[in-house]
Amino acid sequence: MEAIKNHTGQVVPLNMSNIDTDQIIPKQFLKRIERTGFGQFLFYNWRFDENGKQRPDFNLNKPKYKDASILITQENFGSGSSREHAPWSLLDYGFKIIIAPSFADIFYNNSFKNGLVPIEIEKNLVNDWLKEAEEGILTLTVDLEKKTIQDEDTGFEINFEMPEYRRQNIINGWDEIALTLKVEDKISKYENSIS
Repeated sequence: MEAIKNHTGQVVPLNMSNIDTDQIIPKQFLKRIERTGFGQFLFYNWRFDENGKQRPDFNLNKPKYKDASILITQENFGSGSSREHAPWSLLDYGFKIIIAPSFADIFYNNSFKNGLVPIEIEKNLVNDWLKEAEEGILTLTVDLEKKTIQDEDTGFEINFEMPEYRRQNIINGWDEIALTLKVEDKISKYENSIS
């Protein structure tokens, strides 16, 4: 898993609440057996019409947002099923950070396990940043070591909270396998003691 200590990126706004995992990655695209290649199907039914043509009015299709790596959206992002394909598709598309007032619990935990950083901030600020990103270019710097987010244009900075265990894993690039391997010597010692 990629370690992320801080990240500066352009924001793409998605001003909708209750976006579920079937909207993030529709079920017909879940047949792949690897974790890669899902980005092309991200928000598929919103990005493309019934003929597979891009919808020019959807923000991810606008040239202005083509390099965005931070998604800002509304409450209860990632509701619905427990599929890990949702964070996989967001990561594969190029997103590193998702900012919202709240996340569905399973999506929130799956995101951390896969190296996608979900950050909860209060709704009024989400609304301000959604508007700023719609009207112009919004670039934010997320510092996971300091637990701050800074608006690069105005210098405005806020603090955010995150479970310390999750924060340390993201900063160090530790997934559950890496955490297990950190105690490999103890596991081997135990296995040798019972054989």
